[in-house]
Amino acid sequence: MAEPADCFDDVLPEALRFRAPAPLVDIGANLTHESFTRDIDAVLKRARAANVGTLIVTGTDLEHAEQAIEMARRHPGVYATAGVHPHDASRWDNSMARAMAALYKEPEVVAVGECGLDFNRNFSSPEAQERAFEAQLGLAAESGLPLFIHERDAGKRMHDILHAWRDDISQAVIHCFTADRETLYRYRDLDLHIGLTGWLCDERRGHHLRGLVSDIPLDRLMVETDCPYLLPRNLPAKLKGRRHEPALLPWIVREIAYWRDISEQALTTTTTQTAMAFFRLPVIKEPQNG
Repeated sequence: MAEPADCFDDVLPEALRFRAPAPLVDIGANLTHESFTRDIDAVLKRARAANVGTLIVTGTDLEHAEQAIEMARRHPGVYATAGVHPHDASRWDNSMARAMAALYKEPEVVAVGECGLDFNRNFSSPEAQERAFEAQLGLAAESGLPLFIHERDAGKRMHDILHAWRDDISQAVIHCFTADRETLYRYRDLDLHIGLTGWLCDERRGHHLRGLVSDIPLDRLMVETDCPYLLPRNLPAKLKGRRHEPALLPWIVREIAYWRDISEQALTTTTTQTAMAFFRLPVIKEPQNG
């Protein structure tokens, strides 16, 4: 007989049970991933214990967007995005556009995306990616919702497209930013927001970000796990199964704060204020002790 989710053993060892000094927002959590099916209630409970009380669950296609919306309806503090990831851009058609437009009217949906360009893998052709991305930019302009954007190895083309649309869309965040200084400054010129993940904690691929974090305006910076992906490589203890989850976000914040040379408290407070304003969410009130 299966145990209820809240009776599952806590998978996090003591050394990984962090708690942020103030409430945090995880702006990119792939909680509809199949790895969370068995214990989503325990995952959310651990997130709350870590002071990660607000989560934006990423919708990367119609099916996962609908699942994210349903999750948001069941759990306080959880919200959804809805879009088509560039990997699946070849599936974009008029029917998909109508379905997405309908989802943007749901109160749980707080952003258009994940959408964008990925010229690293090209699971969909660049032409299909650009067509689907521009269609979703149009829907963002129509709905007024902010954009949750994926970009990899496509910085120049992304900049050119967004520059053409900048007066028509509201706010936009380049989630899981991994690019170089030149690309970052292009995004700064467009007044975009930047999302940072545990990529910063990877000495093989993300070390260059450590020198860039101070170049991101503090009021344009947000934080995310992109779980179950991008588990920080420098965690102080091993994690069985190596599945990333929102409860580990305070470690990423600690790393960003270190490389930016500010306090965890300041970074936590500011990124949360920025995220709440960006996604137009109600103000978080930290629980009182006693």
